[in-house]
Amino acid sequence: MASAGLLLFAPAIFFATVFGLAWPLAARLPLAPAEKIAASAALSLIGIWLFAWTVYVWALPLPALGALPVLAGAGLAFRHRELVATGRDCDARELLIGQLLVTSWCVGWLAFVSSYSGGGWAADWFEHWDRARFFLERGPRDTQFLGHYALTARPPLANVVTGAFLQLTRVDFAHYQLVCTLLSSLVLLPLALLARRFGRGRHAIALGALLLLVNPLFVQNATFAWTKLPAAFFTLTALYFFLRAQEPGAPRATAVLFGATLAAALLAHYSAGPSAVVLSLAWIPVGWVQRNNSDWRRASVLGAVTGGLLLATWFAWALGHYGLAGTFLSNTSVTSPEVHQGGQLAKILLNLRDTLVPHFLRPLDAVLIAQTNVWGTARDWFFQLYQLNLPLACGSVASFALGREAWRAARGATSAVRTGWTVGLVAVVLLSVTVHGERDHWGLTHICLQGVVLLALAFLAARWTELGRGWRLALLAGATVDFTTGIALQFAAQSFALDRWFAHGTDPTATYNGYNESAFMNLAAKIQHQLVFFADRWPLPPALALVGLAAILGLMLARARATAP
Repeated sequence: MASAGLLLFAPAIFFATVFGLAWPLAARLPLAPAEKIAASAALSLIGIWLFAWTVYVWALPLPALGALPVLAGAGLAFRHRELVATGRDCDARELLIGQLLVTSWCVGWLAFVSSYSGGGWAADWFEHWDRARFFLERGPRDTQFLGHYALTARPPLANVVTGAFLQLTRVDFAHYQLVCTLLSSLVLLPLALLARRFGRGRHAIALGALLLLVNPLFVQNATFAWTKLPAAFFTLTALYFFLRAQEPGAPRATAVLFGATLAAALLAHYSAGPSAVVLSLAWIPVGWVQRNNSDWRRASVLGAVTGGLLLATWFAWALGHYGLAGTFLSNTSVTSPEVHQGGQLAKILLNLRDTLVPHFLRPLDAVLIAQTNVWGTARDWFFQLYQLNLPLACGSVASFALGREAWRAARGATSAVRTGWTVGLVAVVLLSVTVHGERDHWGLTHICLQGVVLLALAFLAARWTELGRGWRLALLAGATVDFTTGIALQFAAQSFALDRWFAHGTDPTATYNGYNESAFMNLAAKIQHQLVFFADRWPLPPALALVGLAAILGLMLARARATAP
């Protein structure tokens, strides 16, 4: 019972703080109820960053972080009438239900991760765990993470926020995994708002949540302890308020929210850089028709100042302690030796090809995933498709449906809208490939393009009602295949379940050695550092966990049907 209580305590503290800290501010904004929920989460995370960063920079006592849930509780109580009114709104209620189910789904799959594995993913999870503890323990500023990454090689927002929640709950790896998954699951909020904007209210929200549940790229990332999905959360939130701010008569707060969340995306992970550049450059041309509107000009300045000040909280400090080179030239996009080898244009074009063309349609040296374990081989073959290939990251059939619906939507849009979306998306893809200086023969979708994949899912959810019966059945069949090969197979491998079922009695050492080098490296790190994973701390009978996951999927399907127009 005590263990179960601890398991429930962390999510309760997390969501109360994330939705409550900025609620007094969000409740006053002239936004729709569902927009207030997403704005409150984004502003609360920024508030947690500012508070926890102040504690770190000024060496304040760590118990001061205990003020965060207290302030959040006070904020919810102070604006409880607005909270109740928001809960009565159909879209807001559907958003909260969807968030509950998506988060529960991700935590359910986390319970199957005995050791991380999948393609070439290795070590990043330990680096970010190390960084979260670094800020809590105030480690030496010359610390080299994983032996060669400086503190400034990664932006700190997500690590500092995660560390704050560890201080509020318990500083161990199991809680670290849980907090990372809770934080990553929040990406539903902007995805659902975008789906609602492109489509029809509650139904689009419910479908957006359902598509997340069966998308391998999302589920695999949400259960891997790193900071890319939090960056995608802020990026998509910034995109939503970018579009909202361009509406005639839009409240000034939308421009401020755009500037703040775009800056927060960069502070969460530098993978948000290409999207930040494109959205920043697009602000004036998209809003050019309002250039003579003084309110729009003031909002633009206010948004830019807000974003600049937020970025300064990290970059000004880093410049003061590490200098110009130490701040801006320590990321792996700059420091990797491969960046300076070979023709850069050729590498960009080849990386672009490999990001768009599936690995089974071109020659490839598969030494990265070479292994003797048949389950590991099958899992990695699909893992590399869903994570690294841009079209298939959206789904095996979904990629075709997206192409069809994008064409149909473009034909019905104005020339300006069609050009804006086409140029913007192409620019993000090209920049995302360009900033990765190394040659990667598998593809680069997982580096900077997760936000594009999630945006595609929002668009598909919005267009669902425009699809014929044949397309819907094909999408359901494709989602079944994606779920089986990209999610079920992935977590069966990470829990070693297939090895136990079909190779019973085999020496465990031989089983572990059968997986690829990256998987073995992750397991060795877990053993060497004596880390207790979430699955170790709260072991669930597999049958019970699967029943719970099936119930969540069934509830989400029911929500999608119940909200159909």
